[in-house]
Amino acid sequence: MTRAFDLAIVAAYLAFMAGLGVWFSRRQTSTENYFVAKRSVPSWAMGMSMLATMVSSVTFVAYPGSSYAKDWSLLVPGFLLLALLPVIGRIIIPFYREEVGMSAYEYFQRRFGRPARVYAAIAFSLAHFSKMGFVLYLMALTIASMTGWDIVTVIFAVAVVMVFYTVIGGIEAVVWSDVVQGFVMWAGIAVALGYLLFLPPGGPGAVFAAAAHSGKFALGSPDFDFTRPTIPVAILYGLFWYGQRYVADQTMVQRYLLAKSDRGAMRGVAMGALLCVPVWAFFMLIGTCVWSFFRLTGEAIPKTIQKADQMFPYFLSAHLPPGVMGLLLAALTGAAMTMLASDLNTLSMVLVEDFYRAARPAATDKQRLKVARLLVVVVGLLNVVTAVILVQTKGSALSMWFAVSAIASGGLAGLFFLAFLSRRATRRSAWVGIVCSSVFTVWAVLTKGAAPLVNLAPFNYPGDDLTIGAVGNVILFVAGLAASLLEQPTLAGDQGTVWHWLASRQATVEKGSHA
Repeated sequence: MTRAFDLAIVAAYLAFMAGLGVWFSRRQTSTENYFVAKRSVPSWAMGMSMLATMVSSVTFVAYPGSSYAKDWSLLVPGFLLLALLPVIGRIIIPFYREEVGMSAYEYFQRRFGRPARVYAAIAFSLAHFSKMGFVLYLMALTIASMTGWDIVTVIFAVAVVMVFYTVIGGIEAVVWSDVVQGFVMWAGIAVALGYLLFLPPGGPGAVFAAAAHSGKFALGSPDFDFTRPTIPVAILYGLFWYGQRYVADQTMVQRYLLAKSDRGAMRGVAMGALLCVPVWAFFMLIGTCVWSFFRLTGEAIPKTIQKADQMFPYFLSAHLPPGVMGLLLAALTGAAMTMLASDLNTLSMVLVEDFYRAARPAATDKQRLKVARLLVVVVGLLNVVTAVILVQTKGSALSMWFAVSAIASGGLAGLFFLAFLSRRATRRSAWVGIVCSSVFTVWAVLTKGAAPLVNLAPFNYPGDDLTIGAVGNVILFVAGLAASLLEQPTLAGDQGTVWHWLASRQATVEKGSHA
């Protein structure tokens, strides 16, 4: 009976999401509608969508698990997002809104030719596709462990609804489902923290005192040691991770294009970033409170709970009453669905704009829209297959899967900044950078850690895992820049760079002032 009530809440939530897709389906008459909503989304809704794009079911599990096992060090990279906001708002957003139609990778073609665009689009697609199957699997695994529901049934039920509202409702259905999920998530956070703070003896005071006494609020070690996850490593990781997400990731660039104006896009991005950090902090607090709860109550932890990531889901299943549990399950399900739906729509856009349009230049917009919808279905089905394979292999294929993804998707930020900042960079120098970065990434990913996929000791990668992306991007930029210095300057000069763009904007302003 209790699980039936929770199931009814989750089913109602899924039905509401499907209804959103039906509601917005009538407007999906062109690819501009389907992918960028005719640039008509309010900035506040765009901000909520940015939040949902950055928060998934992985956040529900990984952040509490990290703070339960260690401290708040996982939060440190998030602060770098706030540090990058001024550059993103003043330069990156208006640049993309002026320079591209729909795909960020149009810009890569303008600077370095068609092959660079194809490389960037493939790198983006592989990175996001690999993530999607894992998110769907982890969401279903967590829900199944909390409820006893069949994991494959959960995968199919969630995937069917998510693909349905994405394929018929386009980006508008995705954005407004993100808004709904944002409110559900905040409600879920409040409920979970309420139980965690007031159930233990001594209440919130005892919870915080126990955690503080054991150093659970620490942000990590300040040592400049790049072989373990210290604060400097977390800062380096955050700088390059969020740099890549906000300058070369199509899911973010798509959000920039949704807003009615540059100012609206800037407000939306700022709102999303300013919401992300508190959400991450609250999930860290949840993990800390779970640790304090079991320390203060002395409750025995079942032997089946082997990992820190399992503690928050276990607490929910053991201590939340029917109905409340259903709300948390809906929040967890929604977190996965909104991120997956966003990636589905964006992957469809990349495949249509960066590949299909080039292969079929004579195709009408109506034909491109049909292909876009078909691609949403195909990619959705492939992710179901991936998630089911992970169920059958009990996740044993994850390490190799992530290795392939990391190798294929590295360096996009370095390539963007090479194009954006260097007046001398050419197609040839860009590919020198790509090759150097790829060679490094293959070596680092395969030889990293205590149990490397390929052991080349003593020539294994010595740094912490979090440094690989940063070093790979730096290598691409530096190698490309060095190669460009060996070439003759191009006749195009600084066209396509930030310097040309800034000069053009200044000339427009001056012309307007003299008119």
